[in-house]
Amino acid sequence: MAITRKELIKKYIEFFKTKQHKEIPNASLIPSNDPTVLFTTAGMQPLVPYLSGQPHPLGKRLVNVQRCIRTGDIDEVGDTTHHTFFEMMGNWSLGDYWKEDAIKYTFEFHTKILKIPLEKYAVSVFAGDNDAKKDEESENTWQKLGITQERIAFLPKKDNWWGPAGQVGPCGPDTEMFYWSDKSKKAPKKFNSEDKGWIEIGNNVLMQYFKGKEGNYNIAKQRNIDFGGGVERTLAALNGFEDNYLTEIWHPLIKGIEKISHKKYDQHKKEMRIIADHIKASVFIIADGIFPSNIGQGYVLRRLIRRAIRY
Repeated sequence: MAITRKELIKKYIEFFKTKQHKEIPNASLIPSNDPTVLFTTAGMQPLVPYLSGQPHPLGKRLVNVQRCIRTGDIDEVGDTTHHTFFEMMGNWSLGDYWKEDAIKYTFEFHTKILKIPLEKYAVSVFAGDNDAKKDEESENTWQKLGITQERIAFLPKKDNWWGPAGQVGPCGPDTEMFYWSDKSKKAPKKFNSEDKGWIEIGNNVLMQYFKGKEGNYNIAKQRNIDFGGGVERTLAALNGFEDNYLTEIWHPLIKGIEKISHKKYDQHKKEMRIIADHIKASVFIIADGIFPSNIGQGYVLRRLIRRAIRY
């Protein structure tokens, strides 16, 4: 059964409210507390002061869907899954519940609320290195929930570590969840994260560390959970699309581009994806008060507009 963006977001917020999470409002795309980054790149970014120990007025369990801008992968935009602007489902434990509960909540939401079958589900866990040990706690929790050893991949820091959002701050290993999206064949028994049939639909960051100015990782005074799940990717996976741009989120934009250009999406997928993505990102950046310029956020906006025009 098809699910819309509004339905997905409603199910997500309502589920975590049953787990005593309080919904927080969207923050601006322009960060107010982190001068090291140009845009809000993740739902956790506006929460850095609270992840660092400052009490949040709504308590220790929070949930929202945050608008984000990321330009690090701008050259990847044009494929089926990358976006400059996207929405991130997020839930947080600020020194409250820890790994086992976080993983259980995510698993329950994915399998009970979204009805993702176990045979299409796999996870990755941090393999460990000189900075932090192998995450056996997450591995054991996944196995208790019924995920077989073959469906658990141990990956290095470049794959299974998140943060900090800027140059310093809370960070830690993560455990990621994947959905088998290839309709042409059954999901393989053994999970290989390099297989393009597997799409990442969620990521629990397990914030045990604080990265200092010298680049060292210290045990954090407050342990936090930071879940992130892309609305666009999750929606595509649930609706059986291997291409995010086929979902109802992008449909009006793609149809508009087809009408203006007198060309069809099927023949010009890469170009139309880039134009749609960059137009959407530009509109939301402008809505937060930024105009094209030669520096900072304005330069990023100008680059997005110029890139869209070029394509």
